[in-house]
Amino acid sequence: MIQRFDTGPRMSEMAVHNGVAYLAGQVAADPGADIVGQTTQVLHAIDALLQRAATDKTHILRAEIFLADMADFDRMNEAWARWVPQGATPARATVQARLARPEWKIEIVITAAVPNRNAGS
Repeated sequence: MIQRFDTGPRMSEMAVHNGVAYLAGQVAADPGADIVGQTTQVLHAIDALLQRAATDKTHILRAEIFLADMADFDRMNEAWARWVPQGATPARATVQARLARPEWKIEIVITAAVPNRNAGS
């Protein structure tokens, strides 16, 4: 069974299938913030979606980070380092990309395992 969350005409915010949560690209709700602020907003949105799928950031398998400007890489990593659980860091790629709206500085796509709570995982 596939579960879809916040399904719209073009996309769902998240789909869960076979114990894996696939999040759509998450962007800042307040695009007026600097890169640290936007990154923090995106990470909070990821936390909220993962919670809805009965998982959390310790189960992230892969993170794909899209930055509008690689000059923001170090400052983005400051926010990331405060958020990501040490010892449970996911596979990750960071690339520069032109995002859908010019005010967005970052977009993050997450794939996470959804533990089988019945199996004690």
